[in-house]
Amino acid sequence: MYVCLCHGVTDKAIREAAQSGVEGLDELTATTGCGGSCGCCKELALQILDEHRSVLPMVV
Repeated sequence: MYVCLCHGVTDKAIREAAQSGVEGLDELTATTGCGGSCGCCKELALQILDEHRSVLPMVV
């Protein structure tokens, strides 16, 4: 599903960015463009990033 219509960024692209180490919206915007224009996608993009963090295994 498209999350950022301005830049054509999908939820899959956000998950892939998270897997490659992107942790916050500023990094996501720099990497994918998501959130860099109108900003309507920021809330959903952050939710997807947070979901990804919650499923990562903890490294002790």
